[in-house]
Amino acid sequence: MEPSRIQSLQEALQLNPGNVFARYALAMELMRSPQSEQAWEHFEILLAHHPDYTATYLQAGMHLVRQGRRSEARQVLAKGIEVAQIHGDQHARSELEAAINDLSEE
Repeated sequence: MEPSRIQSLQEALQLNPGNVFARYALAMELMRSPQSEQAWEHFEILLAHHPDYTATYLQAGMHLVRQGRRSEARQVLAKGIEVAQIHGDQHARSELEAAINDLSEE
């Protein structure tokens, strides 16, 4: 039997815990799985140890919204806007701004 994407990503992280892409991909896979609550631990690691990885902020924020943690989501999205602005990532910034505006309108 072929290992699942989650298993493959977990194995990749065991070999290299600092693999940012594998950790992000694992969080995304977990978010779409029955184990969605486990995604947050990987988002937390990314936010704490790889704060310049802008993709994390939008997905972590959306995960928090789905978990009913709207205040925390707003904080994560706002921090992501700051990081995207510092790095000149206008695409990420506009996506984060749209997400935070959606939260404000609800």
